[in-house]
Amino acid sequence: MTEVGTEGAQPDATAPKTGRGRRRGALAMVVVASLLLFPALLSIWANRQVLNTDNWTRTSTQLLQNRLIRDQLATYLVDQVYANVDVQAEIARALPPRLDPLAGPAATGLRELAERTAKRALARPQAQERWGAANRQAQLALLKLLEGGGPNVSTQGGVVTLNLQNLVTLLTDRVGIGSRLQKALPASAAQVTVLRSDQLHLAQDGLKVTRGLPFFLVILSFLLFAGAVFLAPDWRRKALRAYGVGFVAAGAGSLLACSIAGDQIVSALGTTAAVRPAIAAAWDIATPLLKEAAKAAILYGVVMILGAWLAGPTRWAVAARRAMAPYVRRPAIAYAVLAVVVVLLLWWGPTPATRNPSLALVLIALMAIGTEMLRRQIVREYPEARRGDTLQRVRAAAGTGARKSMELARAGAAGGQAALAGTTARVTAYSGGRGGGDSEATARIDQLERLARLRDAGAIDENEFRAQKREILAEDGPADDSETPHADGEGAAAPTST
Repeated sequence: MTEVGTEGAQPDATAPKTGRGRRRGALAMVVVASLLLFPALLSIWANRQVLNTDNWTRTSTQLLQNRLIRDQLATYLVDQVYANVDVQAEIARALPPRLDPLAGPAATGLRELAERTAKRALARPQAQERWGAANRQAQLALLKLLEGGGPNVSTQGGVVTLNLQNLVTLLTDRVGIGSRLQKALPASAAQVTVLRSDQLHLAQDGLKVTRGLPFFLVILSFLLFAGAVFLAPDWRRKALRAYGVGFVAAGAGSLLACSIAGDQIVSALGTTAAVRPAIAAAWDIATPLLKEAAKAAILYGVVMILGAWLAGPTRWAVAARRAMAPYVRRPAIAYAVLAVVVVLLLWWGPTPATRNPSLALVLIALMAIGTEMLRRQIVREYPEARRGDTLQRVRAAAGTGARKSMELARAGAAGGQAALAGTTARVTAYSGGRGGGDSEATARIDQLERLARLRDAGAIDENEFRAQKREILAEDGPADDSETPHADGEGAAAPTST
């Protein structure tokens, strides 16, 4: 039996019915396709963050712009100087023999001066630009090493290192004793271990996987979804809705994983409470691309769910398709609207796909396919729709609503007049029974009418209205009109004698 209000709105009925086994198979394919989206998002983030030199450089610059990270780096550079050079002995050599006792306090004061100088130097735009350029070169060199070797990243001693000695040199120059300390610094000073030789082969394999994994997972997920639609054609709307839910779940799961991983990394690397804020800040700076991809997945999922709803049998969806029918029947109008939407999306760029030319073309193609499928469904359901039909239905609905409002208002007014007439009759009968005459009855009616107007105007509430009404009716009589004998021909019967 056709659902009320959904005439001609059975989009799945036009496709041949498939068996339960095929539907279960299609459901399984959609579930697997949705599960693949979560690792796909993580691999996309790793690919964009680690292998993209521009993103790496931008992130490195943002790291140095953070005060907590900058202060930790400045402290590290100063620690490297004092760990590799006997600063006190170097100062003592520069002083006359009689001033040797001052070498210790001078070394301590110089350390504080060096930390302040390093923090100020790293905060300057010029230093941050040099830092970004150095990180760009380091990232390119590291990639070259993982792909086969390079001159700027060494593997001497079986260890891959990045040399920060140039920053130490900059620091000592600004302190004012650069030449003497630079000669005393060993070659291994301020070298950060990236990975060891026994990890190099694993890192090279990881590089190959990271490059190809995003494309493999995304394409496999789309192919599974397409296979589910092909396997059960009459189930395609529900498949689209389920796949949209998968996108939303993958995006939400990625955001949750980002938060949990951040807490674990801070706990693992933050050996002291002083460095934990800097590590947390570094994680927050390194993960915006992951959060962006996760939010984009949620947005795509919501769009797919809305598309499945719009093609469904609900009353609002049917009304929306009926309203669009006179316009989408003409492909020129439908695709003109799609073109406007595409231009706005490309101008806004809310997701990474809309800012990447190749991905934007794929997204536009998918939007065109969805538009054409919905347009054909509407044409099948409403082949005779005309432009004036929508306006007529709006006018009819507005007229019906206005008529119902007027009827309700009239009914309410009639009820109020009837209630007032009944009250007036009771007051008149009561006053006549008391022998008060017409003047007393008219005065009571006037009071009741004023009281009703105050209630209708909102000056008093219903409880106050009833209390005042009882007081008016109780003057020189019973406390409540319901207790007034023979007020309107009702009430207690007269006592009879036996």
